[in-house]
Amino acid sequence: MAVVMQREDLLERRIATQRCYDDLWEELTLAQKFAASSLTQFGYKINFIRDFHDSHIAVLSCNDNIAVISKGGEINTHPNIKIRL
Repeated sequence: MAVVMQREDLLERRIATQRCYDDLWEELTLAQKFAASSLTQFGYKINFIRDFHDSHIAVLSCNDNIAVISKGGEINTHPNIKIRL
C-alpha cells in the first residue's frame, strides 16, 4: 500500500509541476525564451530548468524527442542526457 501511495504522490507532484509552466517561462533568459518560442511551434513544451556548474539549461520535450537550450539560447535537439519518467 505504501508503494502505491508514493507513486500517487509523485504523479500528483508532476501535475502540479505542469501547472507551473508560467513560472518556468519566467526563469528563462531572454535568449532561451526566443529559442523556446521557436521550438513550441513544433510542439515542444518546457519540462524543467537545471542550473549546474554556472550553466542554465532548459529542457523541453515533444513526444519522445528531447531538446535543451543553453543560457545563450543555443538549441541542441540531440542532447546526451537521460530523463527519468
